[in-house]
Amino acid sequence: MDIRKGDMVLVLTGKDKGKQGKVSRVLMDKHRVAVTGVNMVKRHTKARPGTSQAGIVQREDPIDVSNVVLVCSKCGKTTRVSHKILDDGKKVRICLKCKEAVD
Repeated sequence: MDIRKGDMVLVLTGKDKGKQGKVSRVLMDKHRVAVTGVNMVKRHTKARPGTSQAGIVQREDPIDVSNVVLVCSKCGKTTRVSHKILDDGKKVRICLKCKEAVD
């Protein structure tokens, strides 16, 4: 996957289409990402002695990675990602619009 934790993404489909947010976690095995402020759901939690109180908790649910696109931090445009190996052997992600490193 070309999207990592901390990347700014734009949601392409669903009830939150057009919203931007930062990736809070990546679920590699399920091919999903959780974006802050996007796809908010309410969960009813049970009280646990000493740790948590019962109630309704609102949190973001992961969405499929195909429904988001990376927003370049340099040019601010939505882009796909290319990879390039630098002279020192480090592999970096490259924005296809401005040809700058995304990392």
